[in-house]
Amino acid sequence: MDHADEAVPITDLLEERRHLMDVAYWMLGSGGAAEVVVDEAYRRWYRLPESERAQIRDPRAWLAKVVGGICLDPLVSPDGVRASAAASADEEVGQDRHRMLEQEIGAVLLQALDSLSPAERAAFVLSDVFGMAPGAVADIVGRSEGECAELAERARRSLRVRRSRPTTPERHDAVTRAVCDACVAEAPAVLVSLLAPDAAVFFDGGGKLRALVGPVHGSERVARSLLTLLARHPRTTLRTHSVNGRTGLVVRYDEQVVAVITLDIAGHLVVQVWVVLNPDKLRSWNQPGPTWFPDTERE
Repeated sequence: MDHADEAVPITDLLEERRHLMDVAYWMLGSGGAAEVVVDEAYRRWYRLPESERAQIRDPRAWLAKVVGGICLDPLVSPDGVRASAAASADEEVGQDRHRMLEQEIGAVLLQALDSLSPAERAAFVLSDVFGMAPGAVADIVGRSEGECAELAERARRSLRVRRSRPTTPERHDAVTRAVCDACVAEAPAVLVSLLAPDAAVFFDGGGKLRALVGPVHGSERVARSLLTLLARHPRTTLRTHSVNGRTGLVVRYDEQVVAVITLDIAGHLVVQVWVVLNPDKLRSWNQPGPTWFPDTERE
């Protein structure tokens, strides 16, 4: 067994702390609060007897669990942690990264996350943002894997509602078709113009294929990731199609549906993109029987 106190490369140590800061920041929405939580996690690590530290096979996972537990502690409210951070003389330490992260995530998404319950936010952040395994998420949140999956799904539904101001079906259809045309034409500038500056894309691969485990943020990065995913191939088609009552996008490889894409639209811009690649969730799209896709396609 590796000894927990053996020397570790400094780059690994810095990456570990940055990872813990990101987890705490996403869960609390404050760089100062994240700093306080991570410092407390390390204090708990060093308060362990050396023999106990030696038994911990994955210190980073242990620390992440502690960070998550502190953020979810009902006795430690986010406001209280933020107040402690504000009173701390070293609050500015390491905050540049989290200012950048805040700009990347976007204020709208952070406000939407604030509308979630602590358990919903934790389940969503740990599973969708950091791609943690269901067992690890359940361990941190303190619920069963099934309960955490339901919490994350409730969070996704809530984010959809919060992020998408009502738009008419006609506007939604027009924007979706424009996105489809931009993808077919492989026109990054056009696609960027259809995305909100803080747009995000989420990929649901279900662990069944090598999809991105975390979301991508920012219009240019979202456009690049979509165009990479949908790169032209003689055997693929991209067409608009009704998805859950609104216009979405369906990707087929030969005759098989391999991705279903839905868009959350605010005004005339796409704010969130949801890409379902999980084969289990696409089974209903691949049932035998006639299916017609009358709209734009890529050959």
